[in-house]
Amino acid sequence: MTTAPDDARRDALLHQAIRELVECMDDTLPGTFEITKEGIVHDMRAPAGPHELTTLRVRKRLEKVMPDELVAHTGTPDVENQAEGILRHPDVMVIAEADMEVEGSFDPRALVAAIEVVSRSNPDNDWVSKMRDYPLLGVPVYVIFDPRTGSGAVFTDIHPTPSGPRYATRKEFVYGEDVTIGEWTIATQDLPRYA
Repeated sequence: MTTAPDDARRDALLHQAIRELVECMDDTLPGTFEITKEGIVHDMRAPAGPHELTTLRVRKRLEKVMPDELVAHTGTPDVENQAEGILRHPDVMVIAEADMEVEGSFDPRALVAAIEVVSRSNPDNDWVSKMRDYPLLGVPVYVIFDPRTGSGAVFTDIHPTPSGPRYATRKEFVYGEDVTIGEWTIATQDLPRYA
């Protein structure tokens, strides 16, 4: 189905209005805000504890084994595809340092991998919503670490489906096993769990 120019313009204006609303809320309300096809996702996760420690340890372990031109980035900005109306903020983004030299949001197609640590307050955001959005954005590798269960999964091989692009390959792991993310293998021992 092709989108008429007026529809595309309306969608772009709507996305921009939602984006401006999210930016206003980011400064005043706790948690993080992202934009999906369904609307705004508000994750109330606490900024400390097992979630942040998992993010830190995964980032440090990846940076030890990746080439110097790649980073495991945990800051801002977000990744955004305005045409799809999606703005996401991965917990860890594997990206070339050169691809970070942009104004505004990162191009999601520049990511080597997006890594999420499941939030205790909104696990479906990582397991359902981002599972749909990341292949649509063209992110080739999506990894989930789940401190609720001490397990996770690596998703790769984007392929077309009637519902849109999806990952064809899912490799599950449990904490304590090594996990391969792209071309790099890291340990998952000593990753914290939610109490």
